[in-house]
Amino acid sequence: MTRSRTPSRSARGRRQVPAKTRPWLRWLIRLGLLGALLLAGLMIYLDAVVQEKFSGQRWTVPAKVYARPLELFAGLKLSRDDFLTELDALGYRRTRAVQGPGEVSVAGNQVELHSRGFQFYDGSEAPQRLRVAFSGQQVSSLSQPGAGSLAVARLEPLLIGGLYPAHNEDRVLIRLDEVPPYLVETLIAVEDREFYNHFGVSPKSIARAIWVNASAGSVVQGGSTLTQQLVKNFFLSNERSLTRKGTEALMALLLELHYDKQQILEGYLNEVFLGQDGQRAIHGFGLASQYFFGQPLAELRLHQVALLVGMVKGPSYYNPRRHPERALERRNLVLDLLAAQGVASAEEVARAKQAGLDVSPRGSLANSSFPAFLDLVKRQLRQDYREEDLTEEGLRIFTSFDPILQLKAETAMADTLKRLGARKGVDEVEAAMVVTNPQTGEIQALLGSRQPRFAGFNRALDAQRPIGSLVKPAVYLTALERPSQYTLTSWLADEPFSVKGADGQVWQPKNYDRRAHGTIFLYQGLANSYNLSTAKLGLEVGVDNVLKTVRRLGAEQDWPAYPSMLLGAGALSPMQVATMYQTIANGGFNTPLRGIRSVLAADGEPLKGYPYEVQQRFDPGAIHLLQTAMRRVMREGTGRSVYNQVPGSLELAGKTGTSNDSRDSWFAGFGQDLLAVVWMGRDDNGTTPLTGATGALQVWSGFMRRAMPASLDLTPPDNVQRAWIDPYSGQGSDASCPGALQMPYIRGSEPPAGMPCQSAPALEAVDPVLDLIRGWLQ
Repeated sequence: MTRSRTPSRSARGRRQVPAKTRPWLRWLIRLGLLGALLLAGLMIYLDAVVQEKFSGQRWTVPAKVYARPLELFAGLKLSRDDFLTELDALGYRRTRAVQGPGEVSVAGNQVELHSRGFQFYDGSEAPQRLRVAFSGQQVSSLSQPGAGSLAVARLEPLLIGGLYPAHNEDRVLIRLDEVPPYLVETLIAVEDREFYNHFGVSPKSIARAIWVNASAGSVVQGGSTLTQQLVKNFFLSNERSLTRKGTEALMALLLELHYDKQQILEGYLNEVFLGQDGQRAIHGFGLASQYFFGQPLAELRLHQVALLVGMVKGPSYYNPRRHPERALERRNLVLDLLAAQGVASAEEVARAKQAGLDVSPRGSLANSSFPAFLDLVKRQLRQDYREEDLTEEGLRIFTSFDPILQLKAETAMADTLKRLGARKGVDEVEAAMVVTNPQTGEIQALLGSRQPRFAGFNRALDAQRPIGSLVKPAVYLTALERPSQYTLTSWLADEPFSVKGADGQVWQPKNYDRRAHGTIFLYQGLANSYNLSTAKLGLEVGVDNVLKTVRRLGAEQDWPAYPSMLLGAGALSPMQVATMYQTIANGGFNTPLRGIRSVLAADGEPLKGYPYEVQQRFDPGAIHLLQTAMRRVMREGTGRSVYNQVPGSLELAGKTGTSNDSRDSWFAGFGQDLLAVVWMGRDDNGTTPLTGATGALQVWSGFMRRAMPASLDLTPPDNVQRAWIDPYSGQGSDASCPGALQMPYIRGSEPPAGMPCQSAPALEAVDPVLDLIRGWLQ
């Protein structure tokens, strides 16, 4: 019989009472599991953030606004000095021998350059070497060295501004294959030597930073990798806390997990903060290169690369414009580091240290803004695009803006105001100017203030001011459209009269010189800006009809049909006046003024064009007659002082304008290829010491002297023929009559020829001294 074994009491006791687990260990395990779960959740969340933002549209890129491209060809009206001014604005470097894109050499009247190439709105143009020869004020030849003559070539357009998002960030996106030599190597040597060996966080760099900082007794070196810096700039804030630093490290690991080193480098080059331009933040090496050097990033040399990389440590502290000595010391320190690490040879570093900072001066054409014109562009764009499209999608806006004409307009305005500055009250005078191409309606320059960088009230677009005698061409055009009743040599009575209105008020116009001039030719009323004869003519043709003519000329207005409107009591903006005179200058064809030529998406896809539009509103014959009278304004009337500044061979047409009590000084005039309107006055509508001839005309003349427009084409339309008249009788004559005038007429309205010459004047004799004074005053 087998006996079973029974465990002892002590053994039974040990089995029945389990060993007690320590409570603190259980809590530690639980907390560890909870922490692991939270960390896993955080990592999943951060991973989603990293991939969603870094894989999508990484940056909101503002729309870029470009000037017109300079199109070169033999015969182009362009001086050598103006050409060099534009090349300087584009950041071309002067060299003895042209080696690559962005370089230019000058030898007498010959300029050789290597263009950069550009993707235009109508296709791409490759970089090429060009030789441009000048003769006087025009291009005499265009060729490619070693390849013969060239028909046409375009330079890249000047970037004149951008449309920025609310956070005012800006950048020029670059690809890694577009960076200049040494940039990546210099950046890694200075900021993260272990970049290619770590996985986002570098324990070695952290340990080195701790040692250096402990030895120095202060924080002199950081341990962040390039990846961590990118994470901080791209995903996080500059908050100094352990939480932010821990998040930064985790996101750096995740970024390295999903993206290769080249993608991370490219992201860093586009994201890093390198300066502040007012409210605009300068992000990325592409924009920093333009902002500090006025050059594309690919053209930077070693000493410039070293300066930008050195600024990463403290963009404000090492700002080369504010602290040049500090920036130079930092740049040379970076260069020494490159030599020590073998990135650049000792000879290359020595040459680089001999170079200056080469930072472009602020206020130059290259980094100036043109707020009045950009305001116009924004207004026109907002008719077709949403605000976020303009500030975030990287659109490229191509305009008709001509930087050379803008500079000439600004110079003419500044010089005239300086010359008139001795007159009491001129310091309080504001100004505006609009410059267009009469044949295309394109706006080429715009001043919204006497201070061209003023970004506030845009007087060119928004200042509604009485236009004075600028309305008079509409009065005479209304009459000249009736050739059976009126010609340029019809008789007008320049005599006092009065008109009683429906309200019992009596309107009694007066000439500026307070004199009546008797019987005059119709064209003389406009040439001398006589109020009496003009008002009487306007009443004859009808105030309503004159206002209709103003609207047909292109000026939208809702003026009451009062007789005072015939002498310019109605208000328009300088832009509206330019629209009116554009139609006159363009032979009666109305062309809506525009500043935009085309819009491209960020990928180069055309979005919208702004084609040339034209509508015939007036008979070309009547316009030709009006232009003839307006040429007389410049030759013998209120605008004749223009020929103190421009050659007498230049045929121009225009009109002065002065509102009551000299509150507004106006001039509008044109050559064949250039129209300009100038307004001067006070914002508080106070009186000024200026008339149209002594104020606005002087600015206009100074501009035309610099711009040198083409002379007006005097070829008459088919329905116009010229005839000789006796200046005393107004009857048809021949060229042999003393003082005979040859004037244009609509066919069928010309006076019969062959009448005997008059020896005694039928017109009132005008005192030449008084006439000269009157011409200057009006």
